[in-house]
Amino acid sequence: MTGDSTRCVKAVAAEGDPGDPLQPGPVFAAPYRLGQDESPGLDTYARASHPGWRALESALAELEGAAAARVVGSGMSAITVALRSLTVPGGTVVVPSDGYYQVRMYARDCLEPMGLVVRELQVSEFTDGTLRDVLAAVPAGAVVLAETPSNPGLDVVDLRATAAMCRDAEALLLVDNTTATPLGQAPLALGADVVVASGTKSLSGHSDLLYGYLAVSDQSLLPRIDRERLLSGTVLGPFETWLAQRSLATAGLRFERQCTNAFAIAEMLCGHPAAANVRYPGLANDPAHAVARAQMRRFGPLVTFRLPDEDSFHRLVRNSGLVTSATSFGGIHTTADRRARWGDAVPAGFVRLSCGIEDTDDLLADLDGALRAT
Repeated sequence: MTGDSTRCVKAVAAEGDPGDPLQPGPVFAAPYRLGQDESPGLDTYARASHPGWRALESALAELEGAAAARVVGSGMSAITVALRSLTVPGGTVVVPSDGYYQVRMYARDCLEPMGLVVRELQVSEFTDGTLRDVLAAVPAGAVVLAETPSNPGLDVVDLRATAAMCRDAEALLLVDNTTATPLGQAPLALGADVVVASGTKSLSGHSDLLYGYLAVSDQSLLPRIDRERLLSGTVLGPFETWLAQRSLATAGLRFERQCTNAFAIAEMLCGHPAAANVRYPGLANDPAHAVARAQMRRFGPLVTFRLPDEDSFHRLVRNSGLVTSATSFGGIHTTADRRARWGDAVPAGFVRLSCGIEDTDDLLADLDGALRAT
């Protein structure tokens, strides 16, 4: 198999004539010049189509193994566009009860008032028979959103088994691939219908832009997605599009180092007296490891563990020279997020650590020292 850095570079490679720039710059345009040719394939207005989008979408589709991809303004936009465009009136939506909290908020506050039935399932309930029972009791056309590894718990959904259940029930399976990225996991190859993801994180990697995308296995889903993106206006600006395209070329290098650091830190934390309940799907003793190993190539940049309380978290950050307190994840800097502050159902001292690209030995020494000083 071609290596991930090669895949990333090839995905964003631009063709051109001698004398052209090796890589194109951003296309700044809102309206385009109109002529007598009024065919629908021409660029007319940047909320409807943009040449920068097409280049980025082609690269993302290549990495996800998708028939096509569509970029939007954020990862949350990718989820809301998918749920609004792919659900049917009176239909059922299944969302994770232990995944990203704003997805649950959106489902409760926006989808239920529209007449959709919302069911929340824990990761364990996707394959213990609960999801099968839910789908058996509702009409065809349900939409199931799986997040794997889950945020922040890092539990893993068996995508092959879940995809088979959804096919049997004539339901669509959407997979949030933000944590794993297409460099760690290929949900479409495992049977999913749609990937939704935040490119803000590991794919852009520099903590300097917001964007999301959808990738589909079947292009027949695109008209509904395109219509929702156009009418909702949840689009990506031209400069952000170019930044995302530029950053994607180095995603393989960055993600490999992030995963290397995450594994090393997880191993260190497992034996550390200051840390408890360490979770990382790449660890052989992690509850999710067997499923993760069967469907993931890399296990991502996130490690979670528990400190005694909120004050311990803040002392950790103060005592560290490399770990910054910040939300989001996947950037070049190592960051720590106390997830209880956002309302996640976790203890006050629960830490989600996003491993950056610092030298592994330096990061280990810094984190060890900071923990011992807490």
